[in-house]
Amino acid sequence: MNHLIHDSIFDSAARTPDAEALVYGALRCTYRELASQVTAMAALVLARGLQPGERVAVYMEKRIENVAAMFGAAAAGCVFVPVNPLLKPDQVVYILADCSVRLLVTTPERLAQLAPVLAACPALQTVLVTEGALTSTPDLPVLDWAALQAPPDARVPHRRIDTDMAAILYTSGSTGAPKGVVLSHRNMVAGAASVADYLGMTASDRLLAVLPLSFDYGLSQLTTAFLRGASVVLMNYLFPKDIVAAVREHRITGLAAVPPLWIALARLAWPADTSLRFITNSGGAMPVVTVEALQQALPQTAIFLMYGLTEAFRSTYLPPAEVARRPGSIGRAIPNAEVLVVRPDGTLCDADEPGELVHRGALVALGYWNDAARTALRFRPAPGQDPALPLPEMAVWSGDTVRRDAEGFLYFVGRSDEMIKVSGYRISPTEVESVLHASGLVSEVAVFGVDDATLGQAIVAVAVADPGLVDRAALLAECKRRLPAYMVPAQIVLRTEALPRNPNGKIDRNLLRHTLQAG
Repeated sequence: MNHLIHDSIFDSAARTPDAEALVYGALRCTYRELASQVTAMAALVLARGLQPGERVAVYMEKRIENVAAMFGAAAAGCVFVPVNPLLKPDQVVYILADCSVRLLVTTPERLAQLAPVLAACPALQTVLVTEGALTSTPDLPVLDWAALQAPPDARVPHRRIDTDMAAILYTSGSTGAPKGVVLSHRNMVAGAASVADYLGMTASDRLLAVLPLSFDYGLSQLTTAFLRGASVVLMNYLFPKDIVAAVREHRITGLAAVPPLWIALARLAWPADTSLRFITNSGGAMPVVTVEALQQALPQTAIFLMYGLTEAFRSTYLPPAEVARRPGSIGRAIPNAEVLVVRPDGTLCDADEPGELVHRGALVALGYWNDAARTALRFRPAPGQDPALPLPEMAVWSGDTVRRDAEGFLYFVGRSDEMIKVSGYRISPTEVESVLHASGLVSEVAVFGVDDATLGQAIVAVAVADPGLVDRAALLAECKRRLPAYMVPAQIVLRTEALPRNPNGKIDRNLLRHTLQAG
């Protein structure tokens, strides 16, 4: 039985060594070859002296080396930290410094961009790069991926059990700085087993991975496939039409995407003989009209609508048979999880009474890295426990308001915090505000989200500036320079008077939002 997240690769290699594990462009990687690369990566990690639980960051686009590096770090007894390839150097360095990354795996091109700011990462001791010219970094050894082709080191991997850390996934936090969600081997193995179960995945499935592997939803394409010995095609697409072509070319049976991508894909012509057995959605609600368009375009394809939290991997899914009957529902709890709807006092809500979604079970993460305060806010004792139990079970209190109908199906109502969700990404308003403040072009700024039919939410920035000295184009250019595309405001509003405050003296984002929408 699998207990650690990398075990599934070795188990599949033992069962079907010549089965295709990964496809990347013209490259094919069997389970035997992937297991060999994972073993070699683990040997390098151990040879560099990393201790149990120390962090290995992976910063690159989707490719075979990315996968081997992550699972190789885990196989060595360390923790992998996948970094979104869209992040800018300052954001990457924040993550590397925050969790004291010891080894960074990246490409020569990305290392060249990071080199000027790596001095802010004192724990970093080694950089491993893929093929190409090596960028020299002062006092920091840079190794070539070809070194992994050497015979595996004889060192024994560090002893790990399923409750130990396996990965840290960074997501924006409501106070501005990204927060690292710590996942155990147990979290990831249980999550993979649960999702593979309700999707009915088998070794014959072929998944197309189009989402970032730093996104828990994207990473799960790997973990579920490896668990069942299925194949994953890694794709860094430019246009939605490329995805349709890849589905046909690679005989894809399973495709996962977020609402904005599904909206685009629903507008395209799909071949009548598509191989797709199922498609899945998470990262926000898919519009009903998009669901209906996909049902017409893909009549033989099962549609799974899901709701997930990085802090608990995945919480609910709506079975395909219920999609037409229950428009707007996020379904019921996934296998091996319980999802509760509770009042502020922790008591259970009645049917159709709005309350906070609370997730309990094996998928609940270990908290936020090095952040006891934010962990205490989100990870709290599960409601309804027997007071005689000395050690309380911890659950994730999502901050999301939902309601449960009389038959137990859940419906999303809204978020109770200020986080913005764009194309499945959770974005902190203050992280965008800090970039605008740092430009020196504004005296005050407030960022918030507004409903958007395509993105889920769109980012709006309201800034106080001298219109004679500053224009929207200058602020937009600064955002594009400092932020990944999904964090750049869709609208920037300039004003000369001070921004409104609430009774606590904080900028009143809600009032600004309502004023903008009313105008």
